[in-house]
Amino acid sequence: MTKGNRMREVCYLVGTAGRVLWSDAGTSPAALPDSRARWEAIWDLRAELVEIAHSHPVGPLGFSHEDETTMVALAAALGRAPRFSVVAPAGMLARIDGGDVRVVDEPPWAADLRRESGMAGGQMAAAMESEENEKENENEESEEREEDES
Repeated sequence: MTKGNRMREVCYLVGTAGRVLWSDAGTSPAALPDSRARWEAIWDLRAELVEIAHSHPVGPLGFSHEDETTMVALAAALGRAPRFSVVAPAGMLARIDGGDVRVVDEPPWAADLRRESGMAGGQMAAAMESEENEKENENEESEEREEDES
């Protein structure tokens, strides 16, 4: 968890080789308000900027309407669209060539982004929880079949 054990949205500006160039955090798990410092960092780092990533610590694994309008504004300001991504407990999604793609091999900084956002366990925990739920459902179905057979 983050300091104070609170969840919050976090933004990373990422350069080549997955190097985090700049980051900031909000105070809410559901929103990251605009910040002059962030816009200035984006502009100052525009030549190195490859990806703009942020977290959704309470989900969803998808871009919000506010994310969509911000991406359009950023692409217009920069004269190009960097890769945009969102990291949530259940995984990572990236906007590539106008489409949303589930990122299977997450970059190393995604774990740091989850940690700073207060997401416990991140993608691995979500995958393990899903696997446990499937096994539990299989066990329940097996027990029901055994009861029906007797």
